[in-house]
Amino acid sequence: MRVVCPRCAGIDIHKDTMTVCLWVDCGDGSAPELRRRTYPTHTEGIGLVAAWLREHRVTDVGMEATGVYWKPVWNALEGEFRLHLCTPHHVRAIPGSKTDLRDGTRIAELLAHGKLPESFIPPPWQREMRDLERLRARCTQEAVRVANRIQKVLEDAQIKLGSVVSDVLGASGRSMLRALTQGETDPAQLAELAQGRLQSKKVELRRALAGRFTEHHRFQIQLLLEDLEQREAQIAKLDERMARYMQPHQEVLKRLDGVPGINTLSAAVILAEIGPEVSPWEDSRRLASWACLCPGNCQSGGKRLSGRTRKGNRWLRRGFCEMAGAASRKKGSYFKAQYRRLAGRRGRKRALLAVAHTLLTIVCHLLRDPSLQYRELGEDYFDKRDVQHTTQQLVKRLNKLGFEVALTRKLA
Repeated sequence: MRVVCPRCAGIDIHKDTMTVCLWVDCGDGSAPELRRRTYPTHTEGIGLVAAWLREHRVTDVGMEATGVYWKPVWNALEGEFRLHLCTPHHVRAIPGSKTDLRDGTRIAELLAHGKLPESFIPPPWQREMRDLERLRARCTQEAVRVANRIQKVLEDAQIKLGSVVSDVLGASGRSMLRALTQGETDPAQLAELAQGRLQSKKVELRRALAGRFTEHHRFQIQLLLEDLEQREAQIAKLDERMARYMQPHQEVLKRLDGVPGINTLSAAVILAEIGPEVSPWEDSRRLASWACLCPGNCQSGGKRLSGRTRKGNRWLRRGFCEMAGAASRKKGSYFKAQYRRLAGRRGRKRALLAVAHTLLTIVCHLLRDPSLQYRELGEDYFDKRDVQHTTQQLVKRLNKLGFEVALTRKLA
């Protein structure tokens, strides 16, 4: 095979050690020169690896994405060498004897011949924003878990606040919970803390708040409220820091905000996971395949075996599914019509994934061409696409119900 990188190296990284294989093409048709060494993964060891690679004038370095162990090595070598990251599943060694030396050698050989399947690695600022966005998602999940625990304690105390109030942790609900932790158990006094439209439900609130709230429940609620406030403070700090990363990309965020289902937080997920441009992908199909928001392709013998979607970037997939859920509820939007059109035939989950795929395609085009703006097709898009077919179907349904229909076109 043709040699693409005559001087390259493959690194098999683990927690404490990493095996480096140096691959050098002699250029005279003879076998390549292979040199292998094992180094520790601490800072000094990474420095020794960089010095050894510089000594042999290495230009390209390939490594496997093993957990988080590859990140310090990547950060130390970035900017000095052309780095290539691959998934271990894609460069699995031939069955038989498996050692770290063989794994490093295989990475180097594939890289030398241009056969190493690479992963998309964003620039440093985007990697930092990814960490913040994913940490925020984790904090949000923890806050939801704490809220569920509060509801569980209230049910144990026979406090049916969730049956009357749509949001137990809203302004009125929190006032009542704080009063409970301070020793107030009179349902009438607790009901007087209702705010806004909830004041019209004071009778229902008195019945719901008449429970058996003991000191044991008071201790749990107080502890959980403190935990919840701490999580919310962490989320606020993360939002403030993420806003700094999004500040230079206000134009991109403004165009994305015009798409139904996409708000500031959703645009932050797109900016962190995909980036402000989609040049690493050839077209929207490649991007959808990378995000695993398209049907899987599994065929054998001319038969389609499965269309199950692959496991990809779960953070991006979850974000677009949430956007699809919001867009499918938007009145007068194309996405609502698309969801209802598919949900009856293919099921709600498949319909939601189809809407997410459409959203991803729109985002890809908006990021690729700054001159484009989102244009709403409308909820009646499918009806107007083929008026004659729609008319025939509606008349056919009325005939089945026993009606005779005479159509007259309405004058403009």
